Amino acid sequence: MKDESLSPLDTMRHSAAHVMAAAVCRLFENVQLDIGPATDDGFYYDFDLPHRLAPEDFTRIEEEMRKIIAENHPFERLEVSRAEAEQLIREKGQRYKIERLADIPEGQPITFFRSGDFIDLCRGPHLPSTGGIQAIKLLSVAGSYYRGRETNPMLQRLYGTAFETQKDLDFYLKQIEEAKRRDHRVLGRDLDLFSMQEAVGPGLIHWHPRGARIRSIIEEFWRQEHFKNGYDLLYTPHIGRSNLWETSGHLGFYRESMYAPMKIDEVEYFIKPMNCPFHIQIYKTHKRSYRDLPLRWAELGTVYRYEKAGVLAGLFRVRGFTQDDAHIYCTPEQVEDEVLRAMHFAIRMWKTFGFSSMSAYLSTRPDKAVGEPERWEQATRSLEQALKEAGIPYEVDPGGGAFYGPKIDMRVKDAIGREWQMSTIQFDFNLPERFDMAFTGADGKDHRPYMVHRALFGSIERFFGILTEHYAGAFPFWLAPEQARVLPLTDKQAEYARSVAAALRDAGFRVGLDERPEKLGARIRDAQLMKIPYMLVAGGREAEAKTVAVRSRTEGDRGAVDLPALITMWKAEEDRRGLAPG
Repeated sequence: MKDESLSPLDTMRHSAAHVMAAAVCRLFENVQLDIGPATDDGFYYDFDLPHRLAPEDFTRIEEEMRKIIAENHPFERLEVSRAEAEQLIREKGQRYKIERLADIPEGQPITFFRSGDFIDLCRGPHLPSTGGIQAIKLLSVAGSYYRGRETNPMLQRLYGTAFETQKDLDFYLKQIEEAKRRDHRVLGRDLDLFSMQEAVGPGLIHWHPRGARIRSIIEEFWRQEHFKNGYDLLYTPHIGRSNLWETSGHLGFYRESMYAPMKIDEVEYFIKPMNCPFHIQIYKTHKRSYRDLPLRWAELGTVYRYEKAGVLAGLFRVRGFTQDDAHIYCTPEQVEDEVLRAMHFAIRMWKTFGFSSMSAYLSTRPDKAVGEPERWEQATRSLEQALKEAGIPYEVDPGGGAFYGPKIDMRVKDAIGREWQMSTIQFDFNLPERFDMAFTGADGKDHRPYMVHRALFGSIERFFGILTEHYAGAFPFWLAPEQARVLPLTDKQAEYARSVAAALRDAGFRVGLDERPEKLGARIRDAQLMKIPYMLVAGGREAEAKTVAVRSRTEGDRGAVDLPALITMWKAEEDRRGLAPG
């Protein structure tokens, strides 16, 4: 079943999901059907059937799909009563569809769509006929618990995609292959950046020295930029009493994603899933005046959330992560300037890390919301004005805001054209009420401050995964964990090579030294596999002239350079922060 407000491409993909299900039913026996929606990149359908689907089945299924497309069956919409629907489903022997039928509220229309000999409980919409489906490709199969619950049967989720032209499909398939080459989980292992250890637990990241070095550079840059932009930094505890989470509403609305409590002095404590309540507690340590505002407080705060094992995905979905969190407390008069300031800050940060293509979603007030309508109107207006002034293309998601405030979700496009949702600017009218936050206005009376949640990277872990794939592991010079490796040609130059490495380290650069007895070509190849920006060869002539032969990761041999010139060149490259991915 699928929402009716689909784009033309999504409509075609949803229709293709039905055709895929029809093909599976033609080819295999005893097929139980669940759901088959369109997704951002294609579609899937969940099946329960005795045959274990595998990639070698894809060609047969695709061939059958093309037959059904060529047969050009109309998609016929059938609206029926609940009793008729149940009778039809039972005749087909589709037990999962009986439960899906029960999900449809009383009074809502119950519809099926028929195409040829295939019929499915579905809201639609669909193309006029199967012949309108264009370029298709099956991609993968994976296990998926029915309704996402681990206690339910495991179904087989068959993924596919469809595009309006073969050219678009070919581009997408090339993008998938390139994404495999850039997979941060593989690069994390090959470049010795991070790991996840079964002995410790899934979704918990171990940062190795090389990965930790990059992370420390990112975090130090993050701190310095926040200081420059008028923020103060906070550090808050990792656990808090249960009454804190009751006041914030997390125990009422978010308990499933929180870990079990621990008892300390007979009082329950929870490990924090979010930093916001702690920042509010700091706000409330003083009586605040309008003269104190705005307050811009940021924290690299590590939080823990329970995620089901089936959704964990490298650094993209973890159970323990560090949020680059910030909260802005301001007066109504200050809010537009603060939102625009936060927007420009996010854009500058993303461009520094090599992302230049950005867009956004503006999510507005849902039907059920807290806070006065006038505040919502002002907040939404401030967000939209910021998007316009920043020149960011955006779409409006009417009613898509959280119940506690409107928001902007920024998306960036990586080196191979994939979009990632990253920075968020989120108003919150709920927590200031729950915690009775106030400031004294110019009139001497108490007023509620505006509270804005602001994240630039979302989490350091996810950002690092995206950054690794964006650069395919070839981090720019300013971020590389090892910026250069010194390679003595023979043992005779070993002492000189050590002095070169020491001098460059004293100048502030991250330099390794490879004195192994292997041939120079093998050592150069190893440095290239580790994606080190520069290799510095020290032979007899270089030692005598006090130079090194510079080999660049991207430009090859660059000739002999003395150390003062090399240091000047590198300092300029660091300051420039080469923006384009390698």
